[in-house]
Amino acid sequence: MTDFTLAIDDQGVAVITWDTVGKSMNVMNQQGFADLDALVAQALTDDAVKGIVITSGKDGSFAGGMDLNIIAAMRDSSDDPAKAIFDGVMEMHGVLRRIERAGMDPKTNKGGKPIAAALPGTALGIGLEIPLACHRIFAADNPKAKIGLPEIMVGIFPGAGGTTRLSRKLGAMGASPLLLQGKLNNPTAAMKAGVIDEVVPAEDLLTKAKEWVLSEPNIVKPWDDKGWKMPGGAPYHPAGFMTFVGASAMVNGNTQGVYPAAKALLSAVYEGALVPFDTALKIEARWFTHVLLNPSSSAMIRSLFINKEKLEKGANRPDVSDQKVKKVGVIGAGMMGAGIALVSAKAGIEVVLIDNSQEAADKGKSYSADYMDKGIARKKATPEKKEALLGLINATTDYAALEGCDLIVEAVFEDMGVKAEVTKKVQAVVGPDCVFATNTSTLPITELAQAAENAEAFIGIHFFSPVDKMNLVEIIKGQKTGDVAVAKALDFVRQIRKTPIVVNDARFFYANRCIIPYINEGIRMVKEGVSPALIENAAKLVGMPLGPLQLVDETSIDLGVKIAKATKAAMGDAYPDGEVDEVLFWMADAGRMGRKSNAGFYTYDDKGKREGLWSELGDKYPVAADQPDLITVQHRLLFAQVLEAVRALEDGVLTDIREGDVGAILGWGFAPWSGGPFSWLDILGAPFAAETCDMLTETYGDRFKTPDLLRELADRNGTFYARFGEGVDTAA
Repeated sequence: MTDFTLAIDDQGVAVITWDTVGKSMNVMNQQGFADLDALVAQALTDDAVKGIVITSGKDGSFAGGMDLNIIAAMRDSSDDPAKAIFDGVMEMHGVLRRIERAGMDPKTNKGGKPIAAALPGTALGIGLEIPLACHRIFAADNPKAKIGLPEIMVGIFPGAGGTTRLSRKLGAMGASPLLLQGKLNNPTAAMKAGVIDEVVPAEDLLTKAKEWVLSEPNIVKPWDDKGWKMPGGAPYHPAGFMTFVGASAMVNGNTQGVYPAAKALLSAVYEGALVPFDTALKIEARWFTHVLLNPSSSAMIRSLFINKEKLEKGANRPDVSDQKVKKVGVIGAGMMGAGIALVSAKAGIEVVLIDNSQEAADKGKSYSADYMDKGIARKKATPEKKEALLGLINATTDYAALEGCDLIVEAVFEDMGVKAEVTKKVQAVVGPDCVFATNTSTLPITELAQAAENAEAFIGIHFFSPVDKMNLVEIIKGQKTGDVAVAKALDFVRQIRKTPIVVNDARFFYANRCIIPYINEGIRMVKEGVSPALIENAAKLVGMPLGPLQLVDETSIDLGVKIAKATKAAMGDAYPDGEVDEVLFWMADAGRMGRKSNAGFYTYDDKGKREGLWSELGDKYPVAADQPDLITVQHRLLFAQVLEAVRALEDGVLTDIREGDVGAILGWGFAPWSGGPFSWLDILGAPFAAETCDMLTETYGDRFKTPDLLRELADRNGTFYARFGEGVDTAA
């Protein structure tokens, strides 16, 4: 079956409808391009056809983007992948350019038939690049629709003409939020930005598009007309020169030079603005090919698009019946509980929010009210939606209100006794078979489950703070956790539109197991006399969102002290972080608890705004005269994390490296350009990674000792994704 069909009405308008078979949203593939090209050609050569409208057969959307497997197929189909990708991209350009030229005479711009795009809703990636090649873009007045080019978010940039067309349509400055930030707009905002031409009532969409097609409009694109000048000025124009200088500074400031797609995109726009349009498309294709051959982009596409999507669709879900949550009980109305209540109510789930006092419960519910008020102020919500959402949240002290809940999420104080008491009180109402999830970042699930009547229905769900902004949820299986509980947790996370990873129970689970060594390595370097500025900037220059010292300030130093004491009590003489504790405990004794006390490794003003590193830190831990080189500092900070990820895989805490990579990026921001810890090790190559570990071990200690699994891969010159790419050990 074809994804594109053509119908000609009695007025001579050919309507080409895109309706991808077996998909809820249109996705472009190679056959789709061929079919679209053929139907456009058929309509252009048919004398009975006066014009064309390209629309969607999907309710509420035009297209979700490109099937990225097309790119992989181009790359893998030839011994010369660069040529194969470039040729394939230029074929796509050819299809869209034929739509744009619509049969016009190449010399006179005469003739041709008008082609309009009619977007019922969301249009992303190629779903906007096709309309940009049309002569006018109509969009239905659908506030939920998202229109934009989000490719930069997964390590590539719009490569089917979107970069060239949008920058020429809006100018480099106007196009930058959409191209360099991947900003998505609703139809009204997209029209104000100049991306689309007209917003009409949904029921009038096709009618308005057809009326325009039949109005004998001028269809020559501005850049195909003589005398065209780039909006805002070309690079050699004084205003354009300043725009590109500023854009270059912005790109390097935002990316720290580690994201290849942003630099390539800017190069494509800059170079393309100096030449005729068709040459600019070749330049765009060249830079797009350059990016696709960069291992960073391949890793980002795999982790942030392909694997993320698979995990969200239940790649590791047990084979049990649908466990959609209808009513959830949230115990504890503090910051975490309030956030969990909000995201649950946003998903349409009935919520019972319980705390010890009505005042505390009401305060937790007010978090949702404040959130909706901000949405109303930004015109992204309405008072009616606020009322409906708050109506789903019952804030109370009465545990009897939990009757009928099919999931409980406990988010009380991190104390085994307190959590055990709450577990018993809840199960007295809901019974032992109701799935009970504890929100914890450190306490062992198997031990917490001892307070439950049915350990099979007990599971850990680790939300990251703030809940409404953080996309990752870590689901932790205790030793006796059953498949139904795992499925319930996964289905709940899907309902609240977050990305889950499933790990087995162990100290710190996965995310904290990896992030704590990162923080500790930064603090350890402070004691050694490494400049705090070097530590922090080395982290940011390698793609970490926060340096380790800023991160410990954000999470609070007293929390670090608490974790250190608990870990030392559990590990005894094997505890490895005494040097870190010396610094951390000294800071705590000095009352410097981090941002929350307006004093930590950084200084803060009265409003809590970070001002700079604390200058007096050097009085206690002087900066050494000889400083390590940048790469050494970066290797210490990154290997501290990735080696724990490998050990988590060895120990069976992680069972799927896809979860390890996606979880690292979404959970604590591990260098997204790398695709995650396992992708980064594959980019480095196991032999080089093992050799680097050996050097770090010799200089800095056994915490950098090469894990057996990494050593084995190094000896074979293997990769993690060749062996564990689908979460299964395929080694002989």
